Amino acid sequence: MTEPTGIRRALPAGAPAVGRMRFYLTTHKRHWIKLTDVPLFLKSEHFTAAAKLYPALGPYAVDSGGFSELQRHGEWTRTPRQYIGDLRRIWECVGPYDWAAPQDWMCEDLIIHGGKAGPNVFVGTHLSVAEHQRRTVANFLELRSLAPELRIVPVLQGRTVPEYERCVELYERAGVDLRREPTVGLGSVCRLQSTREGAAIVTAMAAHGLRLHGFGFKILGLERVGHLLASADSAAWSSHARWRPPLPGHTHKNCANCFDYAMRWRGRVLAAIPSHCQTLLTDRSAA
Repeated sequence: MTEPTGIRRALPAGAPAVGRMRFYLTTHKRHWIKLTDVPLFLKSEHFTAAAKLYPALGPYAVDSGGFSELQRHGEWTRTPRQYIGDLRRIWECVGPYDWAAPQDWMCEDLIIHGGKAGPNVFVGTHLSVAEHQRRTVANFLELRSLAPELRIVPVLQGRTVPEYERCVELYERAGVDLRREPTVGLGSVCRLQSTREGAAIVTAMAAHGLRLHGFGFKILGLERVGHLLASADSAAWSSHARWRPPLPGHTHKNCANCFDYAMRWRGRVLAAIPSHCQTLLTDRSAA
């Protein structure tokens, strides 16, 4: 595979962590990439299961689906080589993505210890946070070795500020300068984003001069720390719509799968982000 054009492999050492923030609308509807040019965030498994893939109208990023994998199986069922094959097919059929997440290991208690959250059952990995971090870094190194031409980003995992600091050290020991990476994912903060602990984690990681992507950030989290993020994504629109009546004129039971509802919700999110974040809407050249 040839080197993707326009890829930004590195930022100058000490580059600022933030400037303009891109918000990705997370969706489980892969065909939306042909309906809109707003930035979208989609799971690789939704592309993999498709017989036909459509070219993207706008920028998008690819999630590895790690949360679902570990929730259901307690381990990754796809090998790194299989995942690389999926990413290459997506790149060739859908178009160049901004970046793709690695097969990282989240550190939420439910992922590690197992249990139930509402109707969702977590089998648990029954491993330590340190082992999840080690496997996260090892997978990133393996994926980049297998496909250095693909835009696969490192992801930080942990539960507390010291644990995230330790994850930064693991990358440094492996020879990865996170400050020179165009994007560094910040995992396992979705449920902490609007708390003081979550804000402390984002602040500490941003202090390293990293261009952070916040996975699963909602309005409250963006209001609090959006100015410290280079990008963020959220699928909260779907659960939000599930418990509300459909939009006027819509005949479905609810709008949990509704393009119109998602676009309106996205507009409310963008309005809530502090103006100094200078949110990017569709500027692909800045990805």
